[in-house]
Amino acid sequence: MEPYVEHANITIKDINQTIRFITTAIPEFQVRHQGETEHYRWCHVGTEHSYLALQEVVARDSTDRQPYVDVGINHIGLVIDDVDAAKSRLLAAGYRENPMAATAHPWRKRIYFFDSSDVEWEFIEYLTDDAAKKNDYQQ
Repeated sequence: MEPYVEHANITIKDINQTIRFITTAIPEFQVRHQGETEHYRWCHVGTEHSYLALQEVVARDSTDRQPYVDVGINHIGLVIDDVDAAKSRLLAAGYRENPMAATAHPWRKRIYFFDSSDVEWEFIEYLTDDAAKKNDYQQ
């Protein structure tokens, strides 16, 4: 079996808003399970094979972390079937697209959006099944 990422655990401001964002972008993702401890709410949203583990922040609303400068996650990339459809759904739902222009590439399309917690998400649509082309960084 080839190793793969089963899940990523992300702390967000509002679980309900993040679930809405993720399932708007990727309707195939479903809430697998959710719960609450004495200290926080949590949720697993994804497929039967992989998911995003969301944990709602309790004590703080923001940090002083600057993406792409300070240590931490800059964005989360998810492969989907139709970037254009996801973009339309996210814009219609009022989400903010990152103005950073994804460079044109012959084998993939990419878009970047922010959720309500200001977490940046990249959505990638591969236009080939050829791994060498998908992983081409010369373009």
